[in-house]
Amino acid sequence: MTVHFIGAGPGAADLLTVRATRLLAAAPVCLYAGTYVTADVLAHCPDGAELIDTAGLTLEEIIDALVAAHRAGHDVARLCSGDPSVYSALHEQTRRLDAAGVPWDVTPGVPAYAAAAALLGRELTVPGVTQSVVLTRTQARSTPMPATEELERFAATGSTLVLHLAITRTRELVRRLIPFYGADCPAAVVSRATQADELVLRDTLAGIADLVEAAGLRQAAVIMVGPALAGPAAGPDPIESHLYSAERCRDRT
Repeated sequence: MTVHFIGAGPGAADLLTVRATRLLAAAPVCLYAGTYVTADVLAHCPDGAELIDTAGLTLEEIIDALVAAHRAGHDVARLCSGDPSVYSALHEQTRRLDAAGVPWDVTPGVPAYAAAAALLGRELTVPGVTQSVVLTRTQARSTPMPATEELERFAATGSTLVLHLAITRTRELVRRLIPFYGADCPAAVVSRATQADELVLRDTLAGIADLVEAAGLRQAAVIMVGPALAGPAAGPDPIESHLYSAERCRDRT
């Protein structure tokens, strides 16, 4: 039998992929991160499925549950919030499953930053503004960051910056980012995107920490910084994508 690592998306049950819902509906055992995965998402599981909230479990306890279900002849849905490619502990879990001889696969999901950008109505890569997006976090009570991945190094590029797992340190991060982006740079925080209690905060980089603290945000939020968040100005863009340019269309004919 197979352990299916499934991206649960940002929270809305109708943002799961068709493949994800099919796998969930066929799995008699489902492990999920209760802090992030909603009841609506779990409703895709079959009646009578064993639902195991991993929020209070250690990594070894999670692996024990996955291996036990496999040995009992069950497919297992392992729901990860957002997409398994980012901050999902996929590496640690699959390494242990390989050692135990348990097969697994991965089904992608809508990542939190993409859901946040959709709520903001913003493209994160704007011609002439920035063509890169940096997904990163900061280190507090967590795994140390590599020395080459200091926040200031990323900020120096001027890319659209998306910070995960950092909402409780917003004011400190603002202080570190202002020298690179400027106090007036657009910033946004999106909490629990696509869920019933979603919250979108927009301000300048200098003002965003005040909004976060007033809202009392402590988890399940992404911080986004960069000039691309300003959105389109009136009139044509100074630089527009080559993809739809008349020159490129002529080249194809």
